Amino acid sequence: MQPWTIWLVVAGVLFILEMVTLTFYLLWFGIGAVVAAIVAWLYPDSFAAQMAVGGLVVLLLTVYTKPITRRFRQSKGFKDAVDELVGKEGVVLEPISDDKPGIVKVGSETWSAVSDQSLEKGEIVVVVRRGSAFLEVISKQK
Repeated sequence: MQPWTIWLVVAGVLFILEMVTLTFYLLWFGIGAVVAAIVAWLYPDSFAAQMAVGGLVVLLLTVYTKPITRRFRQSKGFKDAVDELVGKEGVVLEPISDDKPGIVKVGSETWSAVSDQSLEKGEIVVVVRRGSAFLEVISKQK
């Protein structure tokens, strides 16, 4: 397999993971992998150049877009769609215990969830807080 095709596969995987995580960080790595694929197509024997140029693109995108995204998130009227999950009801799909996160469905989306109480499959829960990759939930009966 040609090096540039490997870079494109890596970019595709990163783009798909970005769609799942909604962080924008994997997007920059995906773009860096696309640029590395272009370099690999032009200079197939120079892995160091591929890594350097791809890494530089990721670094530049991260450094120069962070202030823009921070300003956008702090602007008046900005509301993250994930923040709107707080207060909504969901149902436990995989049990949650103190030491093991589970899975909940809120609306049409499934999320990893933690709770300070044990929750069984099928139990109705309310989202009390959102983390970066999980929701904190409590039983609706309390």
